[in-house]
Amino acid sequence: MMMAWSRMLVLAAVLVLSGCGYNQLQSTDEQTKAAWSEVLNQYQRRADLIPNLVETVKAYAAQEKDVLIGVTNARARVGSIQATPELVDNPEAFARFQQAQGELTSALSRLLVVAENYPQLKSDQNFRELQAQLEGTENRIAVARNRYIKAVQDYNLVTRSFPTNLTAMVFGYKQKPQFTVENEREISKAPKVDFGTSGKGPATPPASGAPGKPAATPPASPPSEYTVPGTK
Repeated sequence: MMMAWSRMLVLAAVLVLSGCGYNQLQSTDEQTKAAWSEVLNQYQRRADLIPNLVETVKAYAAQEKDVLIGVTNARARVGSIQATPELVDNPEAFARFQQAQGELTSALSRLLVVAENYPQLKSDQNFRELQAQLEGTENRIAVARNRYIKAVQDYNLVTRSFPTNLTAMVFGYKQKPQFTVENEREISKAPKVDFGTSGKGPATPPASGAPGKPAATPPASPPSEYTVPGTK
């Protein structure tokens, strides 16, 4: 008899939880975790490209020390944040992560704009390949972020809607932070630099060089006073 009552109680609990949206909370929560994991993967892919990009630019434009250091420091700040799956449940930590990634995006934009002034750098095969990989990664980041935004919208709607909001309250499901409008606007304004891959003519030569003279030969061994963390 006790066994039968236990089974009935378990069945009743399952029916109550299903009717109150518990399964929906579980499903949408897992979707946000998967979407966030992809965002982190693409941001890490971008971070992995930066050391080689900085070293390549440094070989041709060592005098752009401030810009190179800016990218290096921005990458270091991103790496100092523990981007765990639980970060999406902490609005303050999420905001710090978002700010650090935005600063890195801005630093990379400045680096690519500076590169426009160095035709030999733009024609370097290694730089062109890195630029293409970076461009592809930025596109993947945008797609991953959009998927995360949609997943969080669905999850937050479930946590606010009746009666699932009651279930969310009982089981501790809270709304998750989103990427801010300011951050989205900053990314949309990031300059799109043409590195000659579109078939257009060469870029304007450096302002510091005399007209008609060839560009200076890059140094045999680039300076090492601003080495990227984690590289030799």
